[in-house]
Amino acid sequence: MGKPTGFMEIPRTDRKYAPAAERIKHYREFVIVPSDADMSLQGARCMDCGIPYCHNGCPINNIIPDWNEMVHRGNWENALAILHSTNNFPEFTGRICPAPCEAACTLNLTDQPVTIKSIECSIVDKGWSMGWIRPQIPPQKTGKRVAVIGSGPSGLACAQQLARAGHDVVVYEKNDRIGGLLRYGIPDFKMEKHLIDRRIAQMQAEGVKFRPNSHIGGNIGAKTLLNDFDAVVLAIGSEKPRDLEVPGRAELVGVHFAMDFLRQQNKRNAGDTVPNDFAISAKGKHVVVIGGGDTGSDCIGTSIRQGAQSVTQIEILPKPPEKENKLMTWPMWPNKLRTSSSQEEGCDRHWSVNTTSVTGSDGKVSQLNAIQVEWKQENGQWKMSEKPGSAFTLKADLVLLAMGFVHPVHEGLLQELGVERDPRGNIKANEQQYQTSIDKVFAAGDGRRGQSLVVWAIREGRQAARAVDEYLMGFSELPR
Repeated sequence: MGKPTGFMEIPRTDRKYAPAAERIKHYREFVIVPSDADMSLQGARCMDCGIPYCHNGCPINNIIPDWNEMVHRGNWENALAILHSTNNFPEFTGRICPAPCEAACTLNLTDQPVTIKSIECSIVDKGWSMGWIRPQIPPQKTGKRVAVIGSGPSGLACAQQLARAGHDVVVYEKNDRIGGLLRYGIPDFKMEKHLIDRRIAQMQAEGVKFRPNSHIGGNIGAKTLLNDFDAVVLAIGSEKPRDLEVPGRAELVGVHFAMDFLRQQNKRNAGDTVPNDFAISAKGKHVVVIGGGDTGSDCIGTSIRQGAQSVTQIEILPKPPEKENKLMTWPMWPNKLRTSSSQEEGCDRHWSVNTTSVTGSDGKVSQLNAIQVEWKQENGQWKMSEKPGSAFTLKADLVLLAMGFVHPVHEGLLQELGVERDPRGNIKANEQQYQTSIDKVFAAGDGRRGQSLVVWAIREGRQAARAVDEYLMGFSELPR
């Protein structure tokens, strides 16, 4: 290591944010970018720990100590090459990944992990600014054609890897712009969309063709792709949202799925006009967000920027502990209380709350009715029960359902192809061949594994690309 005692001498410092009062006035990213010198110092904190647990903490097995060392030495271009060897899109993960690598860092035993996520983002942003990131055009073509359905992180990673292997790749996307969840599920203040456009331009130069407004199983028959392509990859995500089945949900206006709300704001930011008859706005309203995860947090930040009168977030699970027991959890991702930048901007948070109904007048929601619950273990399983006398109400002019996704949409594409599904409703395919029950049809990402992280989607896209390459050519030099 360049600085064997760095972790003892240099304190951990991470990226900072613009003040909340300033950043809520716009939808742009608000991270204060650290200097190269600051990141070089942070890279020097990476200790010679013998077993780099960060490798397995990272789903794509980033070679973290190596590029930390390169940043410490000022060899940024070499750091970028190491980073790209495992990750097609580090500018995405460097912004929106929760960084399980930092939880697995040996220095996290003292709550001072290396700022891996910030270093990663700095490396790739510098790479773009210096012109080091260029198309990687294959020296020869294979003559094989592959269709990738879905342009989220899994589909994009798969398509880029296959194109670099020499295959002709066409990416189909049902929406009007490429990017899937990255485009319409992640708010611009977390990740601006020019980052996606930049990668799309790179991939186009590498030979990937993109077909937006192409709904396979909708306006384009799924089985036609089986005739036109040598392989088809289903990277369709997990888009069936978990619904709120309580009285008033179906009858009252003002209860919406989180993705419908987030998608509209991203379209406005892109310059599109959302028709008033379909517009969902938090302006001047009391907003209740149901669900304590990242999507719920995104709804909070967006509602605040739209001018909500109040924002309340409720979660059915108990409040996590302030601090984890390291000896019980490390190097795994711990269950502990976390506060997002959106929650810091102004939000009331409640745990162990179950919604019992929504009520209102004139066909519009105005109140959410809820009750406190208790969680107890019975025969090794957690059971929920309502606390007597704990019912309460919340003002709610807008209720946003951010309770996760149950499985991919079955109607259309999956039903037409007739692919086998697992007991959870996901596309059935293993993590070695990624093949579905239909010949030459593969699956990767959330549609296969279930709702997960962007970094897992990238991993699956890369691994599925290798599996497809092996299927087509009999061997593959693509990394897993």
